[in-house]
Order: sequence, then structure tokens, then C-alpha cells
Amino acid sequence: MSSQATPTLRLTGIGASPGVAVGHAFILDRKRIRTPKLRLADAEVEPERMRMKTAIDLSDRQLAELKDQITRTEGSDHALILEAHRLMLHDPMLVDEVNRLIVEDRINAEWAVRRTARKIKHLFDNIPDEYFRERRSDVDYVADRIIRNLMGQVVDEEVEVPAEAIVVAHDLPPADAAMMARSGRVAGFVTDLGGQTSHTAIVARARETPAVVGAGRASEQISPGDLVAMDGTRGVVLVNPSEDQLALFREEQRRYQESEQLALSTKDQPAVSTDGFRIRLNGNMEFLEEIPSLLAHGAEGIGLYRTEFMFLDRKTAPTEEEHYRAYKQVLEAMGGRPVTIRTLDLGGDKVPGKTKHEKEPNPAMGLRAIRYCLSNRELFRVQLRALLRASVHGNMRLMFPLICGVSELREARSELEACRTALGRAGVPVGKRFPVGIMVETPSAATIADRLAQEADFFSIGTNDLIQYSLAIDRQNREVAYLYRPLHLSVLRMLQGIVDAAKGANIPVSMCGEMAGDPLFTLVLLALGFDELSMTSGQIPVVKRLMRRVSRREATEMLQGAMELTTAEEIERYVRTEMDRRFSGPEGSLLTSLRDVEPESV
Repeated sequence: MSSQATPTLRLTGIGASPGVAVGHAFILDRKRIRTPKLRLADAEVEPERMRMKTAIDLSDRQLAELKDQITRTEGSDHALILEAHRLMLHDPMLVDEVNRLIVEDRINAEWAVRRTARKIKHLFDNIPDEYFRERRSDVDYVADRIIRNLMGQVVDEEVEVPAEAIVVAHDLPPADAAMMARSGRVAGFVTDLGGQTSHTAIVARARETPAVVGAGRASEQISPGDLVAMDGTRGVVLVNPSEDQLALFREEQRRYQESEQLALSTKDQPAVSTDGFRIRLNGNMEFLEEIPSLLAHGAEGIGLYRTEFMFLDRKTAPTEEEHYRAYKQVLEAMGGRPVTIRTLDLGGDKVPGKTKHEKEPNPAMGLRAIRYCLSNRELFRVQLRALLRASVHGNMRLMFPLICGVSELREARSELEACRTALGRAGVPVGKRFPVGIMVETPSAATIADRLAQEADFFSIGTNDLIQYSLAIDRQNREVAYLYRPLHLSVLRMLQGIVDAAKGANIPVSMCGEMAGDPLFTLVLLALGFDELSMTSGQIPVVKRLMRRVSRREATEMLQGAMELTTAEEIERYVRTEMDRRFSGPEGSLLTSLRDVEPESV
């Protein structure tokens, strides 16, 4: 389709996997089937229950076969998602409720499954943690599979994707995403639903395939064969771009590919400024499969290993042995490089097998993270014992999230030492003492950073929450998301105070939030004096090259100029101008926001 024949449509979503891609749209129609709604006679109730049981058994066999297939080709991480779906099939919350509706309301199984799925999904509403909000889609995947089997429809139909296609879908089941990414024929993914932790995003990052998720009604607005240009870093999709826009994307694509090639050749070089200031660049990760990409792009360690994935889609909390095996695999895969593991950062409403508390009006500021762990000591101890056991397998660092005061840090460290003592008495091998640090992500922690620095072995600044809490905004609320400003003067002053407190106590300070990997902020963070930055794999080579081309003195002068200004808009404009002035070539293209590329018409 000619890009000049049809007006350009510009869509925005969430950049879930970095990279630029141009290709023709392949629309994957996985729309939910229409659910039949029938009333049952008394004599039909028991046969309907048996029909439901047959559909669950068939679904279980299908998922087991898919799991085996994906394990052979993709590894165990994505297969674990399918195992979680199998557990959901047999969860009493689903099965018992469906049977109750069949018996008491006299409705057919398809209708009962859909009503039950809707009820379960409501449990995920207003959950602040993105991992668990995204699990709503898993409920739909399982429900759709059961209903299709009840209706005798085709399930897991193989799709032949054209070469260099941009796959566009309402949402993608994990099996579909993994199989299509493995084919090597997909240039990029665009989905209506999803976030940074959706299955499509995880698979795309592992396969280094550009992806934009949460793009609204993209699957309805894009037609088969439309020419699509997408940026998986910025979350921008242009449909039927003009010749000029297409040329810009082609150039961005060429530069990104050049950047990737350069990354492989420079991955072993340090991130050191021209005047000798060294910053360690680490990677953020959730799944074992992400490690090869991180190492290929030059990660010197893991700055944030999120452990929440172990609690997804389960009826019971993970055992100590499950924790241990997961940490052991990551530590061994990193081959002696440092791995910073964050303890559980969840609330009680998301921990399987635990008593559900009354719904909190503001769960982001409720009983979660270290607060929840200290209120549920045995669950916390299970993770701590596993971490201590796993520490013999590599270079481990431990990090407690959402620390607000010194007393919380002391309590958490006390639990760790008690577990160490108990394991020692039982003759269980544990590693040598490892650094124990904290996430600085609350204004209270930032304000008393000098006191916390006396008792923590390192700081890691979680800018996502720190900025939200400091500026009193919810990034999930589109009405106020525009107020999220990393270069707000109050944020810069807060970051400077945290770094100064760490330096004063002679402990390392790192950053693992989104701000760390954005090239626009690289010189700001260099000037502030961070020891380490942690980011996604694709961001590492860009940040490294920027650092290697400038002196810290220049960066400090730029920061001083920025902090003389007052508003966030003034500071952003100044920093962007200074970055554009200093850099050109492949790096320059990555500083250009494709959000500034306006279509000819919308």
C-alpha cells in the first residue's frame, strides 16, 4: 500500500521492547468469541458439569503439549507461564464458581466461565503493581481456551506470518507470542492491550524484537497490508507514513542497527568519561532468558533482579526450594558478575495462599514491599533462607524495597541474620557475607539518606516511585501523567542529596529506574556522581557511548546551568538543547523523540 495514497495515522502506546521496525501489517484476529447464553433444564445440569470437566481436561492436555514444545525451543521461562495457566484451570476459584453457577443459576458452561472470569479479573482492579495488573489477561486466555473447547472450535491454530511483518493484535497469548517471535519472520509487535510486564513485552525483549503495547484500538485502526513504522523505545506507531516520515524511520532503523552492531564490538569496554570518571552499567531483569541479551549488550552485572514473577498465577506461594533454584540459575549464568536481588515487592492482595485483607483505598501506599514482609515474617524468611543458600553460587547483593526509615532496615537485617544463624546451626552451606542495601524510592528515605547510609551497604534509587511520590502523581492516571517530570528541580535536588549522603558514608550509589536508561539524562547522572546505573539491554550501548565521548567536567557544567533554572519545562528544554549540541551520529538519532514526528493528517 502506498504511503502517499492514505492519510497517515499516528498511534501512541507503551514502548515495551526497544528498536525501530518498518513493515506491512499482519492482523492477527484473536477476538473473543461470542459466548452463548442458555438456560438449563434440571435434567441438563449434570451433563453440563461433565461437559465442563471434559473441556478442562482437554485444555490441560493442550497446554501440556504447548509447554513441552516451547520448553524445547524457547527454554523454561516462557513455558512456566503455560504451567501457570494449567494451574489456573484447576483453581477452585474458577472450577467451583463455574459449577456453582451451572447448578444454582441453571446456565450453560460457556456463560458460567465468562461470568466467573469477569469476577476473578475484578480482583486485579486498582492493584498498583504492574506485574499483577497484567495478569488479568491470563484469566482471559484461560477462559477463552475453555470456551473454545466447549464449543468445539479450533484452539492453538498455527499462523503463517509473512516475512518482515508487523504483527498487530488486540492481545497475544504467550504461546502465540513465543512461537511467532521464534520464527524470525516478525519485524515487530503492536498490541491494543498490555504493559511493560505483559507476555508480549517479555517475549519481545527476550527475542530483541521491537514492540509497542497498550496502543488502544490499533488492531481496529490498522488494516491488513498497511505500511507500519514503529519505534519500540518511544512507543510510537505511524500507519501509512508519508515519504518524509518513512525516510526518517528508515534512517532511525539504520542507525539503530548500526548502534546494535557497535554494541557487540564495544560491549567489553568500560563506561568511562574522557576525564576518567567510571560508571558501571548493569541490567534490569525478571527472567533468566534475558541474561544473554544483557551480556551481549555489555551489562557488567544485574542492578535489579525482580523476584515478583515467582508469585504470578499460583495457588500457593513459592517454596524455599523454588526460590533457591531461581536465584542459583541467575547467579551461575552471570559468571561471578554482581547480581542485585530485590526482595519481594508486593502487597498481601497479590501473594497466593495468603488471607486477603480488606481492599485498600490506596494500595500503592499501603501494606506492601518491606512492610508486608515484616508483617508476614515466615514468608519473608522463606525468601531470605533461599537467598542465603544461593549466595554460594555467585556474587550476590541483596536489596530491600520501599524502605522509609532506619527501623525498617534494622528489622529486615535482623531477620536476615537470624536466618543465617539458623542455617549455620543446621549445617546448611551459605556464602560469605554479601552487601545489603536499600531501594531509595520514598521522600522520607531521601530526606534521611545520611542516616540510612550509616546502616546500608549501598543505595539504589528507584526513580519511578520516587518521582511519583515526590510530585504527588499517579503515572497510571492519564489525566496527570504529564506531570511526571524527572528533570523537575525538586527531583534533581533530591537525587543530589541522596548521592551526597552515599558519598559521605563511602557507600556505592546506583539508579535502577527508567531515568537511568534514558539517553537524555545521561550527562545529568554523570554529573551527579552515580557509581552504577541499571537499565534494559538495548539502552546500555547508547548510554555507554555517550559517557565515553564527554568529560564529567562538561557534564557538571551542564547540570549547574540546568539547576539555575526554575521550571521543569525550562530545565528539559535546556538539557535537550545541550545534548543535541554535543552529540551527533548514531547517538544523536536516539536522542530524537519520535513523539515530535507529526503525521500529515490524523
